[in-house]
Amino acid sequence: MTSRRWFHPNITGIEAEQLLLTRGVHGSFLARPSKSNPGDFTLSVRRNDEVTHIKIQNSGDCYDLYGGEKFATLAELVQYYTEQQDLLRERNGHVIELKYPLNCKDPTSERWYHGHLSGRDAEKLLTEKGKAGSFLVRESQSKPGDFVLSVLTHEEKHENVDRKTKVTHVMIRYQQDGKYDVGGGERFDTLADLVDHYKKNPMVEKSGIVVHLKQPFNATRINAANIENRVRELNKVADNSEKPKQGFWEEFEVLQQQECKLLYPRKEGMKPENKSKNRYKNILPFDTTRVEIRDADPDVPGSDYINANYIRGSQEEGRQADDDKFFIATQGCLQNTVSDFWKMVHQENTHVIVMTTKEMERGRGEPLRYIWHYQYLSWPDHGVPNEPGGVLWFLEEINRTQRTIPESGPIVVHCSAGIGRTGTIIVIDILIDIINRQGLDCDIDIPKIIQRVRQQRSGMVQTEAQYKFIYMAVQQYIDTAQKRLEEEQRSKMKEREYSNIKYPPMANSRSKLNMASSRSSSVMTNEDSSSVYENINFKSPQTSFSSNTRR
Repeated sequence: MTSRRWFHPNITGIEAEQLLLTRGVHGSFLARPSKSNPGDFTLSVRRNDEVTHIKIQNSGDCYDLYGGEKFATLAELVQYYTEQQDLLRERNGHVIELKYPLNCKDPTSERWYHGHLSGRDAEKLLTEKGKAGSFLVRESQSKPGDFVLSVLTHEEKHENVDRKTKVTHVMIRYQQDGKYDVGGGERFDTLADLVDHYKKNPMVEKSGIVVHLKQPFNATRINAANIENRVRELNKVADNSEKPKQGFWEEFEVLQQQECKLLYPRKEGMKPENKSKNRYKNILPFDTTRVEIRDADPDVPGSDYINANYIRGSQEEGRQADDDKFFIATQGCLQNTVSDFWKMVHQENTHVIVMTTKEMERGRGEPLRYIWHYQYLSWPDHGVPNEPGGVLWFLEEINRTQRTIPESGPIVVHCSAGIGRTGTIIVIDILIDIINRQGLDCDIDIPKIIQRVRQQRSGMVQTEAQYKFIYMAVQQYIDTAQKRLEEEQRSKMKEREYSNIKYPPMANSRSKLNMASSRSSSVMTNEDSSSVYENINFKSPQTSFSSNTRR
Protein backbone atom coordinates (compact mmCIF):
# COMPACT_ATOMS: atom_id res chain seq x y z
CA MET A 1 0.00 0.00 0.00
CA THR A 2 1.92 3.03 -1.25
CA SER A 3 -0.52 5.79 -0.27
CA ARG A 4 -1.92 7.35 2.87
CA ARG A 5 -4.98 8.65 1.09
CA TRP A 6 -7.11 6.63 3.53
CA PHE A 7 -6.13 9.13 6.25
CA HIS A 8 -8.77 11.83 6.78
CA PRO A 9 -7.31 14.58 8.99
CA ASN A 10 -10.41 16.68 9.63
CA ILE A 11 -13.47 14.47 10.08
CA THR A 12 -15.51 13.36 13.08
CA GLY A 13 -16.81 9.89 13.82
CA ILE A 14 -20.26 10.81 12.55
CA GLU A 15 -18.77 12.17 9.31
CA ALA A 16 -16.67 9.01 8.96
CA GLU A 17 -19.81 6.88 9.23
CA GLN A 18 -21.61 8.97 6.64
CA LEU A 19 -18.69 8.66 4.21
CA LEU A 20 -18.37 4.90 4.69
CA LEU A 21 -22.10 4.26 4.36
CA THR A 22 -22.55 6.40 1.24
CA ARG A 23 -19.29 5.83 -0.63
CA GLY A 24 -18.00 2.52 0.69
CA VAL A 25 -18.88 -1.17 0.78
CA HIS A 26 -18.32 -3.95 3.31
CA GLY A 27 -14.61 -3.84 4.13
CA SER A 28 -14.11 -0.15 3.30
CA PHE A 29 -12.06 1.68 5.93
CA LEU A 30 -10.41 4.97 6.81
CA ALA A 31 -8.21 6.34 9.59
CA ARG A 32 -8.69 9.67 11.38
CA PRO A 33 -7.41 11.55 14.45
CA SER A 34 -9.13 10.58 17.69
CA LYS A 35 -11.45 13.29 19.01
CA SER A 36 -11.69 11.86 22.54
CA ASN A 37 -7.94 11.14 22.94
CA PRO A 38 -5.86 13.81 21.14
CA GLY A 39 -2.66 12.30 19.75
CA ASP A 40 -4.28 8.93 19.16
CA PHE A 41 -6.12 7.76 16.07
CA THR A 42 -9.25 5.85 15.09
CA LEU A 43 -9.70 3.18 12.42
CA SER A 44 -13.28 3.25 11.11
CA VAL A 45 -14.41 0.15 9.20
CA ARG A 46 -17.66 -0.54 7.38
CA ARG A 47 -19.11 -3.96 8.16
CA ASN A 48 -22.20 -4.60 6.07
CA ASP A 49 -24.56 -1.72 7.00
CA GLU A 50 -22.78 -0.62 10.17
CA VAL A 51 -19.51 1.10 11.04
CA THR A 52 -17.06 -0.17 13.66
CA HIS A 53 -14.54 2.23 15.25
CA ILE A 54 -11.23 0.87 16.58
CA LYS A 55 -8.81 2.85 18.74
CA ILE A 56 -5.18 3.20 17.65
CA GLN A 57 -2.83 4.41 20.36
CA ASN A 58 0.32 6.40 19.70
CA SER A 59 2.51 5.97 22.78
CA GLY A 60 5.24 8.24 21.46
CA ASP A 61 7.38 5.25 20.61
CA CYS A 62 5.05 3.24 18.40
CA TYR A 63 1.51 2.66 17.14
CA ASP A 64 -0.67 -0.25 18.25
CA LEU A 65 -4.29 -1.30 18.74
CA TYR A 66 -4.02 -1.32 22.56
CA GLY A 67 -2.28 -4.65 22.94
CA GLY A 68 -1.70 -5.79 19.39
CA GLU A 69 1.44 -5.73 17.27
CA LYS A 70 3.52 -2.56 17.47
CA PHE A 71 4.49 -0.47 14.41
CA ALA A 72 6.77 2.47 13.69
CA THR A 73 4.19 4.28 11.53
CA LEU A 74 0.45 4.46 11.09
CA ALA A 75 0.85 3.39 7.45
CA GLU A 76 2.70 0.21 8.46
CA LEU A 77 -0.02 -0.68 10.98
CA VAL A 78 -2.79 -0.25 8.40
CA GLN A 79 -0.85 -2.17 5.76
CA TYR A 80 -0.22 -5.06 8.16
CA TYR A 81 -3.87 -5.54 9.07
CA THR A 82 -4.91 -5.09 5.45
CA GLU A 83 -2.58 -7.88 4.30
CA GLN A 84 -3.20 -10.18 7.29
CA GLN A 85 -6.96 -10.40 6.95
CA ASP A 86 -7.60 -13.00 9.66
CA LEU A 87 -5.69 -11.29 12.50
CA LEU A 88 -8.09 -8.47 13.40
CA ARG A 89 -11.07 -9.97 15.25
CA GLU A 90 -13.83 -9.16 17.69
CA ARG A 91 -13.89 -10.96 21.02
CA ASN A 92 -16.61 -13.23 19.63
CA GLY A 93 -14.17 -14.35 16.92
CA HIS A 94 -15.73 -12.48 14.00
CA VAL A 95 -13.12 -11.17 11.55
CA ILE A 96 -12.95 -7.42 10.92
CA GLU A 97 -11.91 -7.10 7.27
CA LEU A 98 -9.86 -4.16 5.99
CA LYS A 99 -10.29 -4.52 2.24
CA TYR A 100 -10.83 -1.19 0.48
CA PRO A 101 -9.29 2.11 1.65
CA LEU A 102 -11.81 4.94 1.48
CA ASN A 103 -9.70 7.79 0.24
CA CYS A 104 -9.71 11.49 0.92
CA LYS A 105 -10.89 13.43 -2.10
CA ASP A 106 -8.15 14.59 -4.42
CA PRO A 107 -7.05 18.18 -3.68
CA THR A 108 -7.66 19.13 -7.31
CA SER A 109 -9.57 17.86 -10.33
CA GLU A 110 -6.79 18.97 -12.70
CA ARG A 111 -5.76 16.18 -15.03
CA TRP A 112 -2.05 16.60 -14.25
CA TYR A 113 -2.68 15.36 -10.69
CA HIS A 114 -1.68 11.70 -10.38
CA GLY A 115 -2.59 10.95 -6.77
CA HIS A 116 -0.45 8.24 -5.13
CA LEU A 117 1.91 7.69 -8.07
CA SER A 118 5.38 6.80 -6.77
CA GLY A 119 8.50 8.78 -7.65
CA ARG A 120 9.93 5.83 -9.58
CA ASP A 121 6.73 5.41 -11.61
CA ALA A 122 6.60 9.16 -12.26
CA GLU A 123 10.13 9.05 -13.67
CA LYS A 124 9.27 6.07 -15.84
CA LEU A 125 6.13 7.73 -17.22
CA LEU A 126 7.77 11.06 -17.97
CA THR A 127 10.93 9.52 -19.45
CA GLU A 128 9.13 7.01 -21.68
CA LYS A 129 6.11 9.05 -22.76
CA GLY A 130 6.87 12.72 -22.01
CA LYS A 131 9.06 15.34 -23.58
CA ALA A 132 11.14 18.16 -22.13
CA GLY A 133 8.80 20.32 -20.07
CA SER A 134 6.25 17.59 -19.34
CA PHE A 135 5.13 17.71 -15.72
CA LEU A 136 2.77 16.13 -13.21
CA VAL A 137 1.87 16.54 -9.53
CA ARG A 138 1.62 13.62 -7.10
CA GLU A 139 1.37 12.92 -3.39
CA SER A 140 4.59 12.89 -1.41
CA GLN A 141 5.30 9.42 -0.08
CA SER A 142 8.08 10.53 2.25
CA LYS A 143 6.02 13.38 3.75
CA PRO A 144 2.30 12.48 3.71
CA GLY A 145 0.16 15.58 3.32
CA ASP A 146 2.68 17.31 1.05
CA PHE A 147 2.98 16.99 -2.73
CA VAL A 148 5.68 16.68 -5.39
CA LEU A 149 5.99 18.43 -8.75
CA SER A 150 7.83 16.06 -11.12
CA VAL A 151 9.19 17.67 -14.31
CA LEU A 152 11.16 16.30 -17.27
CA THR A 153 14.03 18.77 -17.72
CA HIS A 154 17.20 19.20 -19.79
CA GLU A 155 20.20 18.00 -17.80
CA GLU A 156 22.71 20.14 -19.74
CA LYS A 157 22.25 23.87 -19.92
CA HIS A 158 24.94 24.69 -22.48
CA GLU A 159 23.83 24.97 -26.10
CA ASN A 160 27.03 23.41 -27.48
CA VAL A 161 26.53 20.19 -25.48
CA ASP A 162 24.15 17.39 -26.39
CA ARG A 163 21.17 17.75 -24.11
CA LYS A 164 19.95 14.88 -22.00
CA THR A 165 16.74 14.78 -20.06
CA LYS A 166 16.20 13.92 -16.43
CA VAL A 167 13.29 14.12 -14.02
CA THR A 168 13.41 16.86 -11.41
CA HIS A 169 11.26 16.48 -8.29
CA VAL A 170 10.18 19.66 -6.48
CA MET A 171 8.55 19.40 -3.02
CA ILE A 172 5.29 21.32 -2.60
CA ARG A 173 4.49 21.97 1.06
CA TYR A 174 0.93 22.06 2.33
CA GLN A 175 0.75 24.46 5.26
CA GLN A 176 -1.62 24.31 8.21
CA ASP A 177 -3.47 27.39 6.97
CA GLY A 178 -4.36 25.52 3.76
CA LYS A 179 -1.77 27.31 1.59
CA TYR A 180 0.75 25.70 -0.79
CA ASP A 181 4.34 26.80 -1.40
CA VAL A 182 7.64 25.68 -2.91
CA GLY A 183 10.68 26.07 -0.66
CA GLY A 184 9.13 28.81 1.45
CA GLY A 185 8.42 31.00 -1.55
CA GLU A 186 5.16 32.60 -2.63
CA ARG A 187 2.07 30.95 -1.10
CA PHE A 188 -0.98 29.88 -3.11
CA ASP A 189 -4.57 28.96 -2.25
CA THR A 190 -4.68 25.90 -4.53
CA LEU A 191 -2.35 23.49 -6.31
CA ALA A 192 -3.74 24.78 -9.61
CA ASP A 193 -2.77 28.38 -8.71
CA LEU A 194 0.75 27.24 -7.81
CA VAL A 195 1.20 25.30 -11.06
CA ASP A 196 -0.19 28.18 -13.15
CA HIS A 197 2.28 30.59 -11.51
CA TYR A 198 5.31 28.43 -12.21
CA LYS A 199 4.19 27.79 -15.79
CA LYS A 200 4.63 31.54 -16.29
CA ASN A 201 7.63 31.92 -13.97
CA PRO A 202 10.10 29.03 -14.41
CA MET A 203 12.08 27.80 -11.40
CA VAL A 204 15.87 27.50 -11.45
CA GLU A 205 17.76 24.68 -9.73
CA LYS A 206 20.93 25.40 -7.74
CA SER A 207 22.87 23.83 -10.62
CA GLY A 208 21.48 26.46 -12.96
CA ILE A 209 19.07 24.17 -14.80
CA VAL A 210 15.82 25.96 -15.63
CA VAL A 211 12.68 24.00 -14.75
CA HIS A 212 10.07 24.82 -17.39
CA LEU A 213 6.49 23.61 -16.94
CA LYS A 214 5.39 23.37 -20.57
CA GLN A 215 2.81 20.61 -21.06
CA PRO A 216 0.92 18.64 -18.41
CA PHE A 217 1.31 14.88 -18.38
CA ASN A 218 -2.31 14.04 -17.75
CA ALA A 219 -3.44 11.22 -15.47
CA THR A 220 -6.04 8.67 -16.49
CA ARG A 221 -6.68 7.43 -12.93
CA ILE A 222 -9.81 8.95 -11.42
CA ASN A 223 -11.93 8.48 -8.34
CA ALA A 224 -15.12 6.80 -9.56
CA ALA A 225 -17.37 9.19 -7.63
CA ASN A 226 -15.60 12.11 -9.36
CA ILE A 227 -16.12 10.87 -12.92
CA GLU A 228 -18.57 13.67 -13.72
CA ASN A 229 -15.80 16.25 -13.31
CA ARG A 230 -13.44 14.23 -15.51
CA VAL A 231 -16.05 13.89 -18.25
CA ARG A 232 -16.64 17.64 -18.06
CA GLU A 233 -12.90 18.25 -18.47
CA LEU A 234 -12.65 15.85 -21.42
CA ASN A 235 -15.64 17.50 -23.09
CA LYS A 236 -14.19 21.01 -22.90
CA VAL A 237 -13.54 22.78 -26.18
CA ALA A 238 -9.82 23.35 -26.62
CA ASP A 239 -8.43 26.84 -26.15
CA ASN A 240 -6.60 28.44 -29.05
CA SER A 241 -3.38 28.10 -27.10
CA GLU A 242 -3.69 24.33 -26.84
CA LYS A 243 -3.68 21.46 -29.32
CA PRO A 244 -6.44 21.48 -31.96
CA LYS A 245 -7.92 18.26 -30.54
CA GLN A 246 -8.05 17.37 -26.88
CA GLY A 247 -10.18 15.58 -24.36
CA PHE A 248 -11.48 12.15 -25.38
CA TRP A 249 -9.65 12.19 -28.70
CA GLU A 250 -6.31 13.02 -27.06
CA GLU A 251 -6.70 10.35 -24.35
CA PHE A 252 -7.83 7.72 -26.86
CA GLU A 253 -4.99 8.59 -29.23
CA VAL A 254 -2.41 8.09 -26.45
CA LEU A 255 -3.98 4.67 -25.90
CA GLN A 256 -3.79 3.88 -29.62
CA GLN A 257 -0.09 4.71 -29.67
CA GLN A 258 0.52 1.77 -27.33
CA GLU A 259 -0.75 -0.75 -29.93
CA CYS A 260 2.76 -1.48 -31.17
CA LYS A 261 3.58 -2.96 -27.74
CA LEU A 262 0.82 -5.57 -28.11
CA LEU A 263 2.02 -7.44 -31.20
CA TYR A 264 1.73 -10.90 -29.66
CA PRO A 265 1.96 -14.10 -31.75
CA ARG A 266 -1.15 -15.22 -33.67
CA LYS A 267 0.32 -18.25 -35.42
CA GLU A 268 -2.65 -20.59 -34.93
CA GLY A 269 -5.05 -18.32 -36.78
CA MET A 270 -2.59 -17.99 -39.65
CA LYS A 271 -2.32 -21.72 -40.31
CA PRO A 272 -3.76 -22.76 -43.72
CA GLU A 273 -6.28 -25.14 -42.14
CA ASN A 274 -7.69 -22.33 -39.96
CA LYS A 275 -7.87 -19.44 -42.41
CA SER A 276 -11.43 -20.26 -43.51
CA LYS A 277 -12.58 -20.10 -39.87
CA ASN A 278 -11.75 -16.40 -39.54
CA ARG A 279 -14.43 -13.88 -40.50
CA TYR A 280 -11.69 -11.34 -41.26
CA LYS A 281 -8.32 -12.68 -42.35
CA ASN A 282 -6.31 -10.22 -40.27
CA ILE A 283 -8.38 -10.25 -37.06
CA LEU A 284 -6.94 -13.25 -35.27
CA PRO A 285 -6.77 -14.41 -31.64
CA PHE A 286 -3.56 -14.11 -29.64
CA ASP A 287 -2.04 -17.56 -29.13
CA THR A 288 -1.37 -16.80 -25.44
CA THR A 289 -5.06 -16.37 -24.49
CA ARG A 290 -6.91 -18.23 -27.26
CA VAL A 291 -9.70 -20.68 -26.44
CA GLU A 292 -8.75 -24.20 -27.47
CA ILE A 293 -11.44 -26.76 -28.31
CA ARG A 294 -10.66 -29.71 -26.08
CA ASP A 295 -11.33 -33.31 -27.05
CA ALA A 296 -10.65 -32.34 -30.66
CA ASP A 297 -9.74 -34.99 -33.22
CA PRO A 298 -5.92 -35.14 -33.20
CA ASP A 299 -5.98 -36.47 -36.76
CA VAL A 300 -7.74 -33.34 -38.08
CA PRO A 301 -5.36 -30.35 -38.30
CA GLY A 302 -6.82 -27.23 -36.66
CA SER A 303 -9.73 -29.06 -35.03
CA ASP A 304 -8.94 -27.31 -31.72
CA TYR A 305 -9.12 -23.80 -33.28
CA ILE A 306 -11.76 -21.13 -32.83
CA ASN A 307 -11.34 -17.38 -33.23
CA ALA A 308 -11.90 -16.56 -29.53
CA ASN A 309 -9.94 -15.35 -26.51
CA TYR A 310 -10.37 -15.56 -22.76
CA ILE A 311 -10.71 -12.09 -21.23
CA ARG A 312 -9.97 -11.65 -17.54
CA GLY A 313 -11.18 -8.57 -15.71
CA SER A 314 -9.08 -6.22 -13.66
CA GLN A 315 -6.60 -8.77 -12.28
CA GLU A 316 -5.80 -6.41 -9.44
CA GLU A 317 -2.67 -6.97 -7.41
CA GLY A 318 -3.36 -9.25 -4.48
CA ARG A 319 -6.47 -10.87 -5.94
CA GLN A 320 -6.71 -14.41 -7.21
CA ALA A 321 -7.29 -14.66 -10.95
CA ASP A 322 -10.24 -16.99 -10.37
CA ASP A 323 -12.09 -14.11 -8.70
CA ASP A 324 -11.81 -11.83 -11.72
CA LYS A 325 -14.68 -11.09 -14.05
CA PHE A 326 -14.31 -13.65 -16.81
CA PHE A 327 -15.42 -13.50 -20.45
CA ILE A 328 -14.81 -15.07 -23.81
CA ALA A 329 -14.62 -12.58 -26.67
CA THR A 330 -15.23 -14.11 -30.08
CA GLN A 331 -16.22 -13.28 -33.63
CA GLY A 332 -19.72 -13.91 -34.95
CA CYS A 333 -20.28 -17.49 -36.17
CA LEU A 334 -19.62 -18.48 -39.75
CA GLN A 335 -21.46 -21.38 -41.38
CA ASN A 336 -18.40 -23.58 -40.95
CA THR A 337 -17.75 -22.55 -37.30
CA VAL A 338 -21.22 -22.99 -35.75
CA SER A 339 -20.37 -26.46 -34.49
CA ASP A 340 -17.09 -25.21 -32.98
CA PHE A 341 -18.95 -22.36 -31.28
CA TRP A 342 -21.34 -24.73 -29.50
CA LYS A 343 -18.50 -27.08 -28.57
CA MET A 344 -16.81 -24.08 -26.91
CA VAL A 345 -20.01 -23.08 -25.09
CA HIS A 346 -20.43 -26.62 -23.80
CA GLN A 347 -16.83 -27.18 -22.65
CA GLU A 348 -16.64 -23.80 -20.89
CA ASN A 349 -19.94 -24.37 -19.06
CA THR A 350 -21.26 -21.11 -20.47
CA HIS A 351 -24.92 -20.32 -19.82
CA VAL A 352 -25.07 -16.71 -21.03
CA ILE A 353 -24.29 -15.52 -24.57
CA VAL A 354 -24.30 -11.82 -25.46
CA MET A 355 -24.73 -10.69 -29.06
CA THR A 356 -24.35 -7.00 -29.93
CA THR A 357 -25.25 -7.18 -33.63
CA LYS A 358 -28.56 -7.35 -35.49
CA GLU A 359 -27.52 -10.30 -37.63
CA MET A 360 -28.39 -13.78 -36.38
CA GLU A 361 -27.08 -17.11 -37.56
CA ARG A 362 -29.04 -20.27 -36.85
CA GLY A 363 -27.42 -23.01 -34.81
CA ARG A 364 -28.38 -25.96 -32.64
CA GLY A 365 -28.16 -25.77 -28.86
CA GLU A 366 -27.26 -28.40 -26.30
CA PRO A 367 -30.36 -30.35 -25.22
CA LEU A 368 -29.08 -30.93 -21.68
CA ARG A 369 -28.50 -27.30 -20.74
CA TYR A 370 -30.44 -24.05 -20.73
CA ILE A 371 -28.67 -21.25 -22.61
CA TRP A 372 -29.66 -17.60 -22.22
CA HIS A 373 -28.96 -15.72 -25.43
CA TYR A 374 -29.14 -11.92 -25.12
CA GLN A 375 -29.15 -9.86 -28.28
CA TYR A 376 -28.79 -6.06 -28.30
CA LEU A 377 -30.70 -4.88 -31.36
CA SER A 378 -30.32 -1.12 -31.15
CA TRP A 379 -26.53 -0.79 -31.46
CA PRO A 380 -25.92 0.89 -34.83
CA ASP A 381 -23.52 -0.69 -37.32
CA HIS A 382 -21.39 2.46 -37.33
CA GLY A 383 -21.31 4.43 -34.10
CA VAL A 384 -22.73 3.86 -30.62
CA PRO A 385 -26.18 4.09 -29.01
CA ASN A 386 -27.43 7.62 -28.36
CA GLU A 387 -27.33 7.13 -24.61
CA PRO A 388 -26.01 4.36 -22.32
CA GLY A 389 -29.16 3.61 -20.31
CA GLY A 390 -30.24 0.73 -22.55
CA VAL A 391 -26.81 -0.91 -22.42
CA LEU A 392 -26.67 -0.58 -18.62
CA TRP A 393 -30.09 -2.24 -18.30
CA PHE A 394 -28.94 -4.92 -20.77
CA LEU A 395 -25.85 -5.68 -18.66
CA GLU A 396 -27.89 -5.71 -15.45
CA GLU A 397 -30.17 -8.39 -16.90
CA ILE A 398 -27.19 -10.42 -18.15
CA ASN A 399 -25.43 -10.34 -14.78
CA ARG A 400 -28.63 -11.15 -12.89
CA THR A 401 -28.99 -14.31 -14.97
CA GLN A 402 -25.29 -15.19 -14.60
CA ARG A 403 -25.52 -14.89 -10.80
CA THR A 404 -28.47 -17.30 -10.60
CA ILE A 405 -26.43 -20.16 -12.12
CA PRO A 406 -23.96 -21.73 -9.65
CA GLU A 407 -20.47 -22.30 -11.05
CA SER A 408 -21.43 -20.95 -14.45
CA GLY A 409 -18.55 -20.52 -16.89
CA PRO A 410 -17.51 -17.31 -18.64
CA ILE A 411 -20.01 -15.10 -20.45
CA VAL A 412 -19.47 -15.36 -24.21
CA VAL A 413 -19.65 -11.98 -25.96
CA HIS A 414 -19.54 -11.50 -29.72
CA CYS A 415 -20.33 -8.99 -32.43
CA SER A 416 -19.06 -9.32 -35.98
CA ALA A 417 -15.28 -9.26 -35.54
CA GLY A 418 -15.48 -9.68 -31.75
CA ILE A 419 -13.37 -6.63 -30.88
CA GLY A 420 -15.19 -3.27 -31.20
CA ARG A 421 -18.67 -3.55 -29.71
CA THR A 422 -17.58 -6.71 -27.89
CA GLY A 423 -14.66 -4.88 -26.24
CA THR A 424 -16.87 -1.92 -25.31
CA ILE A 425 -19.45 -4.12 -23.58
CA ILE A 426 -16.77 -6.11 -21.72
CA VAL A 427 -14.87 -3.03 -20.50
CA ILE A 428 -18.07 -1.37 -19.22
CA ASP A 429 -18.99 -4.54 -17.35
CA ILE A 430 -15.50 -4.87 -15.82
CA LEU A 431 -15.66 -1.27 -14.58
CA ILE A 432 -19.13 -1.76 -13.09
CA ASP A 433 -17.88 -4.91 -11.35
CA ILE A 434 -14.95 -3.01 -9.78
CA ILE A 435 -17.29 -0.26 -8.53
CA ASN A 436 -19.77 -2.80 -7.14
CA ARG A 437 -17.01 -4.60 -5.24
CA GLN A 438 -15.02 -1.62 -3.99
CA GLY A 439 -17.64 1.12 -3.71
CA LEU A 440 -18.02 4.52 -5.30
CA ASP A 441 -14.81 5.71 -3.65
CA CYS A 442 -12.56 3.35 -5.64
CA ASP A 443 -10.03 4.50 -8.21
CA ILE A 444 -10.66 3.49 -11.81
CA ASP A 445 -8.40 3.86 -14.82
CA ILE A 446 -10.36 3.35 -18.04
CA PRO A 447 -7.39 3.47 -20.49
CA LYS A 448 -5.43 1.08 -18.27
CA ILE A 449 -8.28 -1.46 -18.25
CA ILE A 450 -8.68 -1.20 -22.03
CA GLN A 451 -4.93 -1.75 -22.38
CA ARG A 452 -5.16 -4.84 -20.16
CA VAL A 453 -8.07 -6.22 -22.18
CA ARG A 454 -6.18 -5.54 -25.41
CA GLN A 455 -3.32 -7.65 -24.07
CA GLN A 456 -5.72 -10.58 -24.28
CA ARG A 457 -7.41 -9.87 -27.62
CA SER A 458 -6.18 -7.41 -30.22
CA GLY A 459 -8.09 -4.23 -31.01
CA MET A 460 -10.67 -4.33 -28.23
CA VAL A 461 -12.56 -0.96 -28.28
CA GLN A 462 -12.08 0.34 -31.79
CA THR A 463 -13.17 3.98 -31.99
CA GLU A 464 -13.09 7.25 -30.09
CA ALA A 465 -16.91 7.11 -30.02
CA GLN A 466 -16.82 3.72 -28.27
CA TYR A 467 -14.16 5.05 -25.87
CA LYS A 468 -16.31 8.06 -24.96
CA PHE A 469 -19.38 5.81 -24.64
CA ILE A 470 -17.57 3.82 -21.93
CA TYR A 471 -17.08 7.02 -19.91
CA MET A 472 -20.72 8.01 -20.41
CA ALA A 473 -21.97 4.58 -19.32
CA VAL A 474 -19.84 4.55 -16.17
CA GLN A 475 -20.86 8.13 -15.35
CA GLN A 476 -24.57 7.30 -15.64
CA TYR A 477 -24.14 4.13 -13.59
CA ILE A 478 -22.37 6.03 -10.79
CA ASP A 479 -24.89 8.87 -10.86
CA THR A 480 -27.76 6.40 -10.47
CA ALA A 481 -25.93 4.52 -7.69
CA GLN A 482 -25.16 7.74 -5.80
CA LYS A 483 -28.79 8.84 -5.88
CA ARG A 484 -29.94 5.42 -4.71
CA LEU A 485 -27.44 5.36 -1.84
CA GLU A 486 -28.35 8.88 -0.73
CA GLU A 487 -32.03 7.95 -0.64
CA GLU A 488 -31.27 4.78 1.34
CA GLN A 489 -29.22 6.74 3.86
CA ARG A 490 -31.97 9.35 4.28
CA SER A 491 -34.42 6.57 5.03
CA LYS A 492 -32.04 4.92 7.51
CA MET A 493 -31.35 8.19 9.31
CA LYS A 494 -35.09 8.73 9.80
CA GLU A 495 -35.41 5.24 11.27
CA ARG A 496 -32.45 5.80 13.61
CA GLU A 497 -33.45 9.25 14.89
CA TYR A 498 -35.23 7.70 17.84
CA SER A 499 -32.52 5.15 18.74
CA ASN A 500 -29.94 7.65 20.06
CA ILE A 501 -31.10 7.45 23.67
CA LYS A 502 -29.07 6.46 26.72
CA TYR A 503 -31.16 5.02 29.52
CA PRO A 504 -30.22 5.40 33.23
CA PRO A 505 -28.94 2.29 35.08
CA MET A 506 -31.65 -0.04 36.37
CA ALA A 507 -31.70 -1.39 39.90
CA ASN A 508 -30.38 -4.91 39.35
CA SER A 509 -28.47 -4.65 36.10
CA ARG A 510 -26.09 -2.38 34.25
CA SER A 511 -27.64 -0.89 31.17
CA LYS A 512 -25.47 -1.11 28.09
CA LEU A 513 -25.86 1.16 25.10
CA ASN A 514 -26.69 -0.88 22.00
CA MET A 515 -23.72 -1.03 19.61
CA ALA A 516 -25.71 0.18 16.63
CA SER A 517 -27.08 3.10 18.64
CA SER A 518 -23.69 4.12 19.98
CA ARG A 519 -22.29 4.14 16.47
CA SER A 520 -24.84 6.67 15.33
CA SER A 521 -25.04 8.85 18.45
CA SER A 522 -24.25 12.50 17.95
CA VAL A 523 -24.47 13.49 21.64
CA MET A 524 -21.88 11.16 23.18
CA THR A 525 -19.59 12.57 25.87
CA ASN A 526 -15.94 11.63 26.37
CA GLU A 527 -16.97 9.29 29.16
CA ASP A 528 -19.39 7.53 26.81
CA SER A 529 -17.00 7.39 23.88
CA SER A 530 -15.40 4.09 24.84
CA SER A 531 -18.64 2.29 23.99
CA VAL A 532 -18.28 3.28 20.37
CA TYR A 533 -15.14 1.15 19.95
CA GLU A 534 -15.24 -2.52 19.12
CA ASN A 535 -13.71 -5.04 21.53
CA ILE A 536 -10.82 -6.58 19.62
CA ASN A 537 -8.99 -9.87 20.02
CA PHE A 538 -5.67 -10.38 18.28
CA LYS A 539 -4.97 -13.67 16.62
CA SER A 540 -1.30 -14.60 16.41
CA PRO A 541 0.13 -15.63 13.03
CA GLN A 542 1.02 -19.04 14.51
CA THR A 543 -2.59 -19.68 15.48
CA SER A 544 -3.89 -18.64 12.09
CA PHE A 545 -1.90 -21.34 10.34
CA SER A 546 -3.25 -24.17 12.47
CA SER A 547 -6.83 -22.94 12.27
CA ASN A 548 -6.75 -23.12 8.49
CA THR A 549 -6.46 -26.89 8.67
CA ARG A 550 -9.78 -27.33 10.46
CA ARG A 551 -12.72 -28.54 8.47
